[in-house]
Formats: sequence, structure tokens, C-alpha cells
Amino acid sequence: MSETMQGLAGQAQANRAARLPRTARRAQLLNAAQDVFAANGYHAAAMDEIAERAGVSKPVLYQHFPGKLELYMALLEMHVDELIMRVSDAMESTTDNKLRVQNAVSAYFDFVDGESQAYRLVFESDLRGEPAVQAAIDRGTDACVKAITATITADAGLDEERASLLAVGLVGISQVAARSWLANNRSMAKEEAVGLISTLAWKGIGGGYPLQSS
Repeated sequence: MSETMQGLAGQAQANRAARLPRTARRAQLLNAAQDVFAANGYHAAAMDEIAERAGVSKPVLYQHFPGKLELYMALLEMHVDELIMRVSDAMESTTDNKLRVQNAVSAYFDFVDGESQAYRLVFESDLRGEPAVQAAIDRGTDACVKAITATITADAGLDEERASLLAVGLVGISQVAARSWLANNRSMAKEEAVGLISTLAWKGIGGGYPLQSS
């Protein structure tokens, strides 16, 4: 076999080895996009840079995502689902209401402390003017509030309207405190920060309403 033919055969083999199942390729592209969007924001991010970071051609990128907005939305929806799961798990992981509050606060701190900086897409998106983006963010907030509301309604004997307002307060204080802690370069241990905020929240919820456990 000639050197040319050997080279072509080797290249074909390398190309076959580089092919990934569609789900694996999609995950690879999302990981690359996450880095670019987190670093640059939506408007400054370029599909060329995302493709280069993923080690693929632009046509391969466009095979999976028709445009930058579709790619951004796929990431955003994924991270919104992650946050909802974290908060829902916090409510379901124990029947001790004090621990539920602590776990809910911890869910937000863990989310903003993630290596992927996913929180930037959910809490600091520079594309909130886009209706689909705002709808996804609102969906995340509403689902977290509902998960907490259901617990408060069942355990504190409050009607849904009042329980929901308390849940909004817990979500708000958790999110703002977690982001402030991160912005201040994690000036104290995460466990201490979670303890401070969960104690504040528990004194209000646990001290004012007849929860079943303490």
C-alpha cells in the first residue's frame, strides 16, 4: 500500500474513532458552550469559539443546535431542572422541618458553588429580555417555590397563599445570600454561611408557625 493510501486509511480510522454517539456529542457541545457562555455572556459568545472549544467543525455544531439561542436554551433548561431537583430533594430528604430549611438553603449555595458556573445562566443571564429565557427562569423559581409551599402548607397548617409567600421569602433569601457569599470570594466556609442563613430562616418560619418537628 502506498504512503498516500496508508495516510488516507489512517485518517479515515481516526475520523471513525472521533465519531461519538449523538447523546455523547451533544453533551460535549453543551460542556463547551457552558464554558463560553459563563465566561462571555450570551451576546459576546460566538458559535465559532464554541465549536473550536468542543473540537468540532461549525457544521457539526449546527447539526445539533440550529443557532446560538437554541444552544443557550438547552443549557438554561438543563440547569433550571438541576436547581428544581436540588430544592425538591431538600424537601423530600427528611421529615425534620428544621433540616428541610437548612437543606433548601444549602441547595442554593451548592448550586452557585458549582464548577460550571451554571448559576450565571439562571440568575445573571444577559438575555432576560428574551421571552423564552425569562419563561425558563420563571419556571425554575415557581417550581422551587411550589416544592417548599407544599411542605409548609402540610406541616404548618397555613393556607396555600400564606405558605407560598413564606416559600418565596425562603427562596429569595437563599438565592441572594448564596450569590453574595460567592461574590465575596467565599469569605467564610460554606457550611458556616448555610448555617447562618438557615438559622435566620428557621427562626422566622419555625418560631412563628406550629410545625410538627423542630
